[in-house]
Amino acid sequence: MIKIFGHTAPDTDATASALIWQWYLSEMQDKPAKAYVQGTPNTEAAFVLKRWGFETPEQLDLQDGDKVVIVDTNNPAELPANINDTEIKQIIDHHMLVGGLKSSVPINVTIRPVAATATVMFSIMRSPAQNTMPDGIKGLILSCILSDTLEFRSPTTTPRDIEIANRLAENLKIDISEYAAEMFAAKSDIAHFSDAELLRMDSKKFEVDGTNFRVSVLETTSPATVLDRKDSLMASMPAVADEDKVDQVLLFIIDILTESATLLIPNDFVKSVAEKSFGCTINGDTVHLPGIMSRKKQIIPSLTV
Repeated sequence: MIKIFGHTAPDTDATASALIWQWYLSEMQDKPAKAYVQGTPNTEAAFVLKRWGFETPEQLDLQDGDKVVIVDTNNPAELPANINDTEIKQIIDHHMLVGGLKSSVPINVTIRPVAATATVMFSIMRSPAQNTMPDGIKGLILSCILSDTLEFRSPTTTPRDIEIANRLAENLKIDISEYAAEMFAAKSDIAHFSDAELLRMDSKKFEVDGTNFRVSVLETTSPATVLDRKDSLMASMPAVADEDKVDQVLLFIIDILTESATLLIPNDFVKSVAEKSFGCTINGDTVHLPGIMSRKKQIIPSLTV
């Protein structure tokens, strides 16, 4: 049995891509496979699974020697500690190459500069899989693309993402704008999450010039809901940083509708990083960053200590 899973703090693309590839390997390649998650999927992912008739995958219990396929990441920091003691069969991703993974034999690695791992998967499948996949799998692929492109607003969006999404939406008789609005409304429902959970919900660790950051984003159509918790979120950052063994937590609140971000400024160090990274002047405990939507393409490459 091949275990398929994505990164910690699973979002729509990580969660659904594991299920998509489970179907492809099991049904089209006759290779027994099972999808797993590392943590509780976010509210948007939970909505998508329910909408298309899927149960939440089981939590991953990875044993040395397990056969695995890694999706939506290639970063060891987002994977189990014993990942290099497993038999990695394949990596499918759309992020920058980090390094640190190893395999005992040559493996199939596909990393393409598109907005979603599901876009990569659809392209790999070709026919007959593209033409025979059930509606549920089509719906998962469409959802991943709309999630990671923020309905084509993100600068990571490529013509290939748009082409596949439109093709699937037409086939499913789905209105993209209406469906994306439902997804984003689900993503914006954060009332029952603690501050620490919000800081880790869509978050990745990065090292920049010797400083370790947890870079978190909250994509929402209701940024005021998050900003109402600004003080408590900033008060929770030192404990989260300490527990996660990083120097600073950066929280970017992405306003999907205005295509901009608000960064919380909890201390002078983060203020200095923000001013150097984004060419802004900061006088309070937040800074508005017009046009900033993508951690992968705009935030991480800009970070300067």
